[in-house]
Amino acid sequence: MKAKYINGLVNKNLAFIGLGAENLSFIKFLLKNKVVCRITVCDPKSAAELGDRFLEIKQLARKNKMSKIAMMTGKNYDARLTDFDIVFRSPGYPLFSANLVKARKAGVIIDSPMRVFFKVCPTKNVIGVTGSKGKGTTSSLIYAILKSAKKDVYLGGNIGVAPFDFLEKLKKGSFVVLELSSFQLEDLDSSPRIAILTNIYKEHLAPADPANPNYHKSSKVYWEAKANIFKHQRKTDLLVVNEKLKAKSKKSEINAKVVFYGKSELSSSLIGDHNKENIAAAEEVAKVLKIKKETVARAVKVFRGLPHRLEFVAEKKGVRYLDDSFATMPEASIIALRSFDVPVVLLAGGADKGLDFKSFAKEIKKRVKALILFPGKGSDRLKKALSAIGYGVWAEVCTMEEAVRLAAGVSERGEVVLLSTGCASFGCFKNYKERGDKFKQEAKSIK
Repeated sequence: MKAKYINGLVNKNLAFIGLGAENLSFIKFLLKNKVVCRITVCDPKSAAELGDRFLEIKQLARKNKMSKIAMMTGKNYDARLTDFDIVFRSPGYPLFSANLVKARKAGVIIDSPMRVFFKVCPTKNVIGVTGSKGKGTTSSLIYAILKSAKKDVYLGGNIGVAPFDFLEKLKKGSFVVLELSSFQLEDLDSSPRIAILTNIYKEHLAPADPANPNYHKSSKVYWEAKANIFKHQRKTDLLVVNEKLKAKSKKSEINAKVVFYGKSELSSSLIGDHNKENIAAAEEVAKVLKIKKETVARAVKVFRGLPHRLEFVAEKKGVRYLDDSFATMPEASIIALRSFDVPVVLLAGGADKGLDFKSFAKEIKKRVKALILFPGKGSDRLKKALSAIGYGVWAEVCTMEEAVRLAAGVSERGEVVLLSTGCASFGCFKNYKERGDKFKQEAKSIK
């Protein structure tokens, strides 16, 4: 299948919208395999702004005696998509973009590296994980369990590793664990052999990241994107679903065998009931793959979780500091708050993703001793929701240094300082990772 697909790209005129991880990895794959084709990177950033990423593929093209890599940059970077045979989009680029729709109508094939990976992957042992939250932790847990069981396993997808980075290492008996976002799933016409659905909340219903403007126009469209993880499964495949989604999933057409899961009782260092659910999902996968219970228990016990997901940072003067910067939606922050039975000083707010803050406001009033907000349209909407139920904002800050300093001043022994914003980071910070890293830096520096 791989050779057949590659041969189909020879002498084709290819466009890559955005030079993110997936497109970059796929371009490198084509160059290393000396596929003779025309490659054009379409990106609003210039070659200088793309830096090492663009330099790497230019050098690789020169080394393998390929033609030059062309570029279309600036405001009109995607204005001429009709000029190409195939357009590969990044997950952050909307399928409903007028220029992409125009290209499709003109007969241009619209594709993505993730769709191609499913076509050319040499192993059928693909495990896909999706959900509004929990997919990264669950994917990593499954990977850790398979590693403990001495399986030849690779982890990729939305977690930050493009699958074309390890495609050529895969054998027929290898396992691939993919964390799949709704934007990676929305145009898939294949589904993994084992699919896991962790949860569904309203998410990505408005553009939040200026660099990745993709979003879903409704909750229905969002669900349809997520449902692609099982839509193309066969009767011999498996769908593992959180029992909270039993009613919703039964309304969908499902071909695979379905297993529902609740909460795990295994010993773990992970905080919160939501992580007990993530562990339970991983357990179900391990059962199907006939991995010994003791192997699963050992892998779960030593698993330390992912950065920025209720990550313990430090304890200073009896106060625990936790980084949950990955909580970029209200429901995720609600789950985080419910993980503690002590007073919480909460750092929240930021950019707006078009979500409802009413439930988040109620949880804050119930559990938060002091609230510190970062600026942003999301914060403005959260303040309105809090004002409506009689909760006053304690402080508003512009920097992480100021936020942590204020939190340290108001918190007392036995309490928790929690960064769990319920909002996107853009504005004050580049992304949730930078926001979390700055929190950790400031928390660790407290005397």
